[in-house]
Amino acid sequence: MAMEITQFLLAAQSADAKVRTEAEASLRQFQEQNMPVFLLSLSVELSNDDKPVESRRLAGIVLKNSLDAKDAIRKEQLVQQWMAIDISIKSQIKDSLLRTLGSSVPEARHTAAQVIAKIASIEIPRKQWPELIGSLLNNMTQKDKPAALKQATLEALGYVCEEISHQDLVQDEVNAVLTAVVQGMNLAEHGPEVRLAATKALYNALEFAQTNFENEMERNYIMKVVCDTAMSKEVEIRQAAFECLVAIASAYYEVLEPYMQTLFQLTSNAVKGDEETVALQAIEFWSSICDEEIELQEFESPESGDSGPPHSGFIEKALPSLVPLLLETLLKQEEDQDQDDTIWNISMAGGTCLGLVARTVGDAIVPLVMPFVESNILKPDWRCREAATYAFGSILEGPTVEKLSPLVHAGLDFLLNAMKDGNNHVKDTTAWTLSRIFELLHSPASGFSIISPENLKRVVGVLLESIKDAPNVAEKVCGAIYYLVQGYEDAGPSASLWSPYLTDIISCLISTADRTDGGDSKLRSSAYETLNEVVRCSNIAETSSIIAQLLPVIMNKLGQTMDIQIVSSDDREKQGDLQASLCGVLQVIIQKLSSTDETKTIILQAADQIMLLFLKVFGCRSSTVHEEAMLAIGALAYATGSQFEKYMPEFYKYLEMGLQNFEEYQVCGITVGVVGDICRALDDKVLPYCDGIMGLLLKDLASSELHRSVKPPIFSCFGDIALAIGEHFEKYVPYALPMMQGAAEICAKMETADEEMVDYGNQLRRSIFEAYSGILQGFKTVKPDVMLPYAQHLLKFIELVSRDNQRDESVTKAAVAVMGDLADALGSNIKLLLKDCLFYDEFLCECLRSDDEQLKETAGWTQGMIQRVMVL
Repeated sequence: MAMEITQFLLAAQSADAKVRTEAEASLRQFQEQNMPVFLLSLSVELSNDDKPVESRRLAGIVLKNSLDAKDAIRKEQLVQQWMAIDISIKSQIKDSLLRTLGSSVPEARHTAAQVIAKIASIEIPRKQWPELIGSLLNNMTQKDKPAALKQATLEALGYVCEEISHQDLVQDEVNAVLTAVVQGMNLAEHGPEVRLAATKALYNALEFAQTNFENEMERNYIMKVVCDTAMSKEVEIRQAAFECLVAIASAYYEVLEPYMQTLFQLTSNAVKGDEETVALQAIEFWSSICDEEIELQEFESPESGDSGPPHSGFIEKALPSLVPLLLETLLKQEEDQDQDDTIWNISMAGGTCLGLVARTVGDAIVPLVMPFVESNILKPDWRCREAATYAFGSILEGPTVEKLSPLVHAGLDFLLNAMKDGNNHVKDTTAWTLSRIFELLHSPASGFSIISPENLKRVVGVLLESIKDAPNVAEKVCGAIYYLVQGYEDAGPSASLWSPYLTDIISCLISTADRTDGGDSKLRSSAYETLNEVVRCSNIAETSSIIAQLLPVIMNKLGQTMDIQIVSSDDREKQGDLQASLCGVLQVIIQKLSSTDETKTIILQAADQIMLLFLKVFGCRSSTVHEEAMLAIGALAYATGSQFEKYMPEFYKYLEMGLQNFEEYQVCGITVGVVGDICRALDDKVLPYCDGIMGLLLKDLASSELHRSVKPPIFSCFGDIALAIGEHFEKYVPYALPMMQGAAEICAKMETADEEMVDYGNQLRRSIFEAYSGILQGFKTVKPDVMLPYAQHLLKFIELVSRDNQRDESVTKAAVAVMGDLADALGSNIKLLLKDCLFYDEFLCECLRSDDEQLKETAGWTQGMIQRVMVL
């Protein structure tokens, strides 16, 4: 078979479908019959310069895909598969790959470098293949080695650094890698291909260079080489060097002081005169410096007099030169950038960086930007007017309200007039700037708003006129309306100011959603999203009749989507997107009208028809719709309460489908949330469905395929079910409780260095406590003793969490509450257990000292419950 693999690989790329299918089947058969020999044959094919380029290319792709996958579960299976292969075969594969780095075919070298890194990502963390780094460095240090081999070796080193963690190499190896890479960047010794590969490798190796950056001599050397490389003749090399500088700005901000003069000169020259790819990285360097300083400012706490981590104030020092440099970039727009939000060019990058500078230095930016705004805003060239507007909009976050207020007051009328500008770019940016003003400077609830009762009519009039403009302008206007109405939420008497305009706003948004000139569905989504916010923020006492009239309009539109002709998958997707938007609007209307007793009857009267529509939507079988329709059904269950029971026989099959949807795990997670909504609505009337639901939830928890983010909500859901069905939960205890205990033990062993894992650990712990609380409360009056065997484990878990300083506030609240529930439900039965617990006094005292009123109240209640137990 190994002899024939060339033919199979070539035939698998044939234009003839029959030949292709047969060859793919043969390759699959070879793979299944003898995986180790299959991989070895692929590596031999890739390394053999006498074989056709086409067969080698596919051999490399198949080899790489046999070692790595995007899906975490599949990836783990591939890792285990590789680990199980006999060591002698693995050695032969690795030797073949290392030989391929010297191939005369560039594509084969490149693929070999990638595959070497994939194997390294499996073996190096397990302390295997210790000779790899040495073998690669050997290629670099021997004088007579060809340039092509050095280039491929550097590429492999770069990929290896990208794949592994800096803890996987000892410092001597890091030093050797950095030396080889930095020497590879040397202009005198190497051609452009080697230098480009070396510069890209340095980018991936920077994370390993912590110790080297702490040493002044080594740091100076690395910085000199990178800065010299940023002035190379070749554009690609300059771009790669600037990418290294961006990474250095983020990773080693605190040691940059001595180099800033040089770096300003380099970046300034690049922004003014280099190719766009290089100039973009030069701007990104300053954006990274801003990000670092903003983060450091957030850590500083003026109250304690602590100056926080070092903050060198690079932006403030560079301000007089940096701001004019960035303002110049704003005039380099592209003709069609207003039509495509994904365009990233020098003017977009400059404006984004200007916004970050404003957030970094606050008021100091205003006098540097306003002269540019004033001198360009009236010029006949549209580029000047657009750049002035963009500059103004970019500096609205950062400076104080006191500093901005007079400028925005003076400029608002001008901006409203500019919505009639003859140029589409200018209108697009003006609408964006208005939405920024409404988002940042319109908050009647906090006592400040740029909008007065006097100018509100004009503002609304201009927005509703401009929403009829070109689709890209209309989309930005939707954003402006969104923030305008959001500002009036919880604004007391001011909230009534916009009620008279509600009908006009709603009808304009519906007309906008119905437009057919949008090309894609982006405008429609924006219009519906804004409509949701309009309904959500409306004052129900004044607007209930308008929202009640909107309900049948949206129901009617949702009904019409069932009649859309579906010819292609594109049609199916469009139908799904539209149904998702309309279900979203219905959800917000249901929530709004069911928030008061007077208006809830409107929902109760329409509930049968609404539910029928949602069931029809489920019948269309599109996952995005499942998600939105599920959420809307959760709102309907909450609104209708026990009356929701009549929909369960028909709805239950879709609930089951949602709980089994591992592929689209967000759908599964939302369905779990809806189970909770239904439990709260139906109480013990949910009982007939509980065996099925609990069976699926337990299966979900046990599955290694389901995304981990769904698992915490499942535990919380146990609590909801137990609260709803009380003593009937007993039969699930032997299955649910061991799962909860197992998850608690996983929490204890979790990696605390990884921020993502810390967040996940907090979610998991909170949900386990919520499950215990629900179960304890469910059994409290009927069968509290069921929970006695689990009390000690729970107390140990609470103790463990109480000693963890990385727990967040919500975990603390849940832990304190469950301790109170335990004492409340089990009473004197746990007196002895509590006597042996020494931690809870200290933990409760900590909570009673908190600034959070809710936490203090819960801790006080728990303290009372425990005291009651101790005196019994």
